[in-house]
Amino acid sequence: MIVYAEMECMLYEGQSLKQKRSVIKRITAKLRNDLNVAVTELDYHDLWQRTKLGIVTISIDGVHGEQVIQEALRIVDGVPELERTITDVEHL
Repeated sequence: MIVYAEMECMLYEGQSLKQKRSVIKRITAKLRNDLNVAVTELDYHDLWQRTKLGIVTISIDGVHGEQVIQEALRIVDGVPELERTITDVEHL
């Protein structure tokens, strides 16, 4: 089972693309290391206060895949520099 999450986030405190990329790099590294998921920035590459991230995991069990994605969303929600706004989760 493939479970995919796509989320838009706002970065309110960032003042440059450099700061935005620093935050995104820290988030992606934590998700990859802690949960072994694939994560990338999908859109808004040139906007310093907005981003769209995609997270995907593959699991033999759909319930386990959903748990991994929900944990990833909790990690993203725990980052004080950004706010998750729109989130779509799909089971493929």
